[in-house]
Amino acid sequence: MINQISKELNLRLNQVENLIELLDQGATIPFIARYRKEATSGLDEVQIRDVRDRYEYLTELNDRKATVLDSIKSQEKLTPALEKQIIAADTKQKVEDLYAPYKPKRRTRAQIARELGLEPLALVMKAQEDYIPWLAAFPMPEGLNELEVLAKARDIIAEEVADEASLKETLRHLAWSLGEIKSTVRKEFKEEKTKFSQYYEHQEAVKKIPAHRFLAIRRGEEEKILRLKFELPEESMVEEIQKFYVNKAKGNDKQLLLAIDEAFSRLILTNIEVEIRLDLKERSDEDSIKVFGQNLRDLLLASPAGAHCMLGIDPGFRTGSKFVVINAQGKLMDHGTIYPVPPQNKFQESEAILLAMISKYKPRYVCIGNGTAGREVLAFVKSMIKKVGLKDITPVSVNESGASIYSASDIAREEFPDLDLTFRGSVSIARRFQDPLAELVKIDPKSIGVGQYQHDVNQRKLKSNLDEVVESAVNHVGVDVNLASAPLLSYVSGMSATLAQSVVTHRNINGPFPNRKSLIKVERFGPKAFEQAAGFLRISGGDTPLDSSAVHPENYTLVDKIAKDLNLKPKDLLQNKEAISKIKPMDYVSEQVGILTLKDITEELLKPGRDPRESYVGAELNDDVNEMTDLEVGMQLEGTVTNMTKFGCFVDIGVHQDGLVHISELADHFIKDPSEVTHVGQVLKVTVLEVEASRGRISLSAKSKPSTNIAGVSNYSSSSAKPKKAEKKEKEAPATLASLQAKFGRL
Repeated sequence: MINQISKELNLRLNQVENLIELLDQGATIPFIARYRKEATSGLDEVQIRDVRDRYEYLTELNDRKATVLDSIKSQEKLTPALEKQIIAADTKQKVEDLYAPYKPKRRTRAQIARELGLEPLALVMKAQEDYIPWLAAFPMPEGLNELEVLAKARDIIAEEVADEASLKETLRHLAWSLGEIKSTVRKEFKEEKTKFSQYYEHQEAVKKIPAHRFLAIRRGEEEKILRLKFELPEESMVEEIQKFYVNKAKGNDKQLLLAIDEAFSRLILTNIEVEIRLDLKERSDEDSIKVFGQNLRDLLLASPAGAHCMLGIDPGFRTGSKFVVINAQGKLMDHGTIYPVPPQNKFQESEAILLAMISKYKPRYVCIGNGTAGREVLAFVKSMIKKVGLKDITPVSVNESGASIYSASDIAREEFPDLDLTFRGSVSIARRFQDPLAELVKIDPKSIGVGQYQHDVNQRKLKSNLDEVVESAVNHVGVDVNLASAPLLSYVSGMSATLAQSVVTHRNINGPFPNRKSLIKVERFGPKAFEQAAGFLRISGGDTPLDSSAVHPENYTLVDKIAKDLNLKPKDLLQNKEAISKIKPMDYVSEQVGILTLKDITEELLKPGRDPRESYVGAELNDDVNEMTDLEVGMQLEGTVTNMTKFGCFVDIGVHQDGLVHISELADHFIKDPSEVTHVGQVLKVTVLEVEASRGRISLSAKSKPSTNIAGVSNYSSSSAKPKKAEKKEKEAPATLASLQAKFGRL
């Protein structure tokens, strides 16, 4: 397996071998990537996961091979040739294809025919020999005539044809390369506009359909709006089967051809369609989950506003807007309700309440959720700040996805047992602006809103992937062990939820940890957990200066030696650019510490504990744009990327409905993937291309010179100033568009 992985992933044998050994010893991926670079020659987290996933697949494959070989052997049907084929199989699918003829089945039509003694007849027919003499000598079963006997013998051939492993591979290839997927609308929805309208008459090559389109069609099918079917190259597939079995020179092939047709129509075609559907779903899940994972990572690593006092507002109309004040450490200081928007419109009372809070606590930001009434409350707060002349406070719109999930969670109840859940959402909104990572880890990643169709993909795989993304992000930034919550600590390398809670309990009883070594005093915090976790846990202001950095305690003695050689104390090395420039890494290379680790140590000494996230920069929303009706084609706005897909990105421009920047409108040059030029949380300058209020759709462009689009043409065509020539073109347009859509599909 190590040889195979090495070749497939283009890695050296010792890299793969050392990595698998570390994984088998219980080392986490973040720990290996950060603190065992010498062992893997600097493999990053993505490469490590690729090796791990491939190793797990091959291990499962080998286990399955052993099970299959034992099963066939117990039937006394295992030949040396078959055993060799199974051992050589490099995918689970190939193993299952080889096992199919020997796999225990329910009582099939072929088995019934065999019980009637018709297998010799089937062999004669399959060999294209004269079966008439055989029939004449065969004692006909009671109630059956010759035609029925021939039909039953064909059942045996059909099953053998359907189980032929080498043939399956060829037929699959044909189906994938030439097959098409077709969606049509059910007649009851034909005249109705739905979110699946673009798929009412849609046809596309199976091999080309992207993940988002297949998942959309599949969802339309599940909601009983669309019908989905596959159009496969049936004629070509049957020809391939005939080539495999029929010897044209021998003749006498009528019964064999009938058996082949039956095998194809009754067994093969259905199985191939099921396989394609499952494979498309699996591939779509894999592609989508990767996108969701990247979106989540961008959200988690979004720029933190920092340790400031915050006023958080969860906006609402009828029930009012719930506000809270939290201090720089995220502790709840005050809370209440205001009614600054319809139907109450209590402007003056709401102003007085907020100004009293601002005067008392001096918050740096007012964080307003971007959900229902978000734009209206934001406009109210901006107006109030401008009216009073407050210069040291900034109102911001904050993505509130998942805040309501947090409000009702066990974590929220534990944090605020006496606080109404309607105020817990406001706390989450304010805290996630302080530090997105620290707050979002308290919410199930699936509830944060990481992409379209996230509820349609394999939920087990999605959870596993998103959990790893959270783990990676948490360890990338590092965690202050004296401030972190138990949910945040639970994602630190080597720490479980139980151990994280033990750390918090110990901290609450005994006070802040003075140094990393004192973590050993925590119940169940053993040497292995310390090795895996210590480097990612920070202690600011403790009695060991290096504890505030990412330097692992196992390398403290090395830093002591470096400092001694420079006639300094270890603490005097921190941020001492002049002294660090004098370090000669090669002088300290040993069997335990290589040049890669030494490079990391010197970089960390320069900027100990530096937060790798960028500083916060917010989008400047247009105060005059609050609803879709306020938008006009050609309008230039700023917005924040809220979601990424393979076909583009969605941008919050402040109108309760995110606009789509199609991949073709994301850059002035060609790009294959939106992630090449943007990411979730990025501020984008966009131009409005089209607004479809009835369907809740906004089309945007991020190009310096947006493309001319159909919306712009149709707006011009309907104006009174259009020339007569334009009228002629307008009449021709539907046919032109129809032909383009037939050729290219909808962009």
